[in-house]
Formats: sequence, structure tokens, C-alpha cells
Amino acid sequence: MDAAYAQEVLDKIIAQIFGYKNPLSLEQFTNKFAFDLNLPLQVVDSTSRKLTWTQSGNASKFKALESSYNEKVSTDGLRPKKRLDGLQDVLRAWEEVNATLTERQFDSINVAESDNIVASENIYRSQDIVRCKNVLFSDGGIDCEYVAANQRSHASTFCIRLADSFKCADSFDVSWSESVTSSFFMQDCKDVSDSMFCTSLSGKRFCIANMQYEQEEYDKMKQEVIHWILSS
Repeated sequence: MDAAYAQEVLDKIIAQIFGYKNPLSLEQFTNKFAFDLNLPLQVVDSTSRKLTWTQSGNASKFKALESSYNEKVSTDGLRPKKRLDGLQDVLRAWEEVNATLTERQFDSINVAESDNIVASENIYRSQDIVRCKNVLFSDGGIDCEYVAANQRSHASTFCIRLADSFKCADSFDVSWSESVTSSFFMQDCKDVSDSMFCTSLSGKRFCIANMQYEQEEYDKMKQEVIHWILSS
């Protein structure tokens, strides 16, 4: 997953949610919509001295999963035995080998600048991702596809800034909600579609700030909101 492919995925997400051609580069999108998310950090592999990506920036030494794998292949992970005369020698020996693994992935393909990725495909600068496809700049996700700047959400598609939510689609900035579709700025909502700026709403459509509107009224305001989101 290189930057060019990530841009293609972002373009598709923006077009699906807002119905407009994406005006944002990856960097602009990150600064605008993922600035407050916990994303992988760039560090230096202590073995290869190459740049790598980690979920944890608190460790003092890092080693990319690929470097660890290469060591296991050549030496089974062992190094020459040396004399240990006490606890301090043990601790020093441990410090020599103790490194936090980075860019960890299992049963995944086309992953870049990410860590802790499981059974996923096309993942870019994300962490804690399980059974997902086409995910960008996200912290936690299970069974999601075409999402960006998301946190801890499940079974959702084509969403930006989705947080702690389930079964959502074609939406922007939704938190603690279930089955929300084609909506913007929603919190604690369920079974809601085509709505904006609502909290604790259920089973409704064409609502703005928890007030009911006709579809024509809603659609007119929606276009103004979309332009505001993408340009502000």
C-alpha cells in the first residue's frame, strides 16, 4: 500500500460520502480529519537502522517484524552464550535483546506504515485493525471497509471520523451510534439516515439538530454543510 494507492482509496471514500471529487491530499486530510487520533509513530529499527512504524512510542528500542523474522531464520533467535555472574549481568543481557516489535501484521497483505494488523488488506498508517480492507489513518477497527480517520468501530463502510460505532455507512463524524447511514455529525443515534447534527435520535430520517424536516429542506441544507466540511 503506497501513498498513490492510499490517495485512490481516499478519493473513493470522499466521493461516496459527499458526492464530490476529493479536493484533499493525504497530508491535508490527515491534518484536517485525523489530527487528534492515536496513529502509528515513525521510529528507527535498532537492527537495520531503517525507519519503521510502531503503535507504542514509549519503548527505548525497536525492531521491525521483518528484522526479527530474518534473525529467527538465520540463528533461531539465539546468540552466543556468555557468562552471567549475577542479576545485573542478566538485566544488561536482557537490555541488549529487548526490543519492541514494529509493523506487526498477521495474515495481511498490502500494508504500509501500520502496526498490529490482522487478516486485513490495503491498510495505510493505521493500527489495531482486524479483518478490514481499504483503511486509512485509523486507530482500531473490525470488519470495516473503505474507512478513514476512524476509531474502535465495527462492521462499517465508507465512513470518515467514525468512533465507537457499529453498522454505519456513508457517514461523517459519527460517534457511539448503530446503523447510521448517509449522515453527518451524529452522536448516540440508532437506525437513523439522512440526518445531521443529532444526538440521542432513533428511527428517523431528514432530521437536523433533532428537528424533523421535509426532504427538500434537508437536501438544500446538506449541500451547504458538505461544502463547509470540505473547505473549512
